[in-house]
Amino acid sequence: MITATSPQPQPNPAPRYTLDELDLAQRLAHATAKDTCKGMFFNGVLLATERLVSVDARKALFAKAGGKKFVDFFNYPITDFLPLAFGAVELLLPKEGGWEAGFRRLGRQATDDFLGTAVGKTLLLLANDDARRLMSSLPSGYKTAVSYGERQVIWGGPKACTFKMRRDFMPHPYHEGVVEQVLQAVGANDVKVGGRRVGQLDTDYDVSWT
Repeated sequence: MITATSPQPQPNPAPRYTLDELDLAQRLAHATAKDTCKGMFFNGVLLATERLVSVDARKALFAKAGGKKFVDFFNYPITDFLPLAFGAVELLLPKEGGWEAGFRRLGRQATDDFLGTAVGKTLLLLANDDARRLMSSLPSGYKTAVSYGERQVIWGGPKACTFKMRRDFMPHPYHEGVVEQVLQAVGANDVKVGGRRVGQLDTDYDVSWT
């Protein structure tokens, strides 16, 4: 005889997110006037758009930003940068193949821009081609570039860690590109970076290399 049993409650599924205009609006709603990033990132987005799409696309994006010129080491509101970044990725979609790939490309560009600065060069010098040392110093590196968020590295092995980001406004594929690029800059091989989004502005990144 088969006895009927009540169905067991299932855990709530992880929230699903889509990188689109609604996601952008939700990010903007969390921002305050104190949340800023350096002008170099604005210029990097414009330069990436010119290189990967066209000069005309860059001009269109520049016009969308109000025709404002950005000084690399000045601070500008993240509420100005987010629409510019989303606009750039939209232009990159045919070439990069999707929103996530587009944001990863922008993240790599942002890293190249940062590593070309005095602060970025110092970060690489202190790392001395040691990927573990570089990852350990990455939270302080972010503090020099943006005014918001908290970041922490949790080690799971000699060449594996979880990079926790809390209250960071950029989509997780952007930072996947950042971390991948910065590790490759110190000679790390077989770099793998996978973001697990745990909240609107919170992500855990599983990082490993050889």
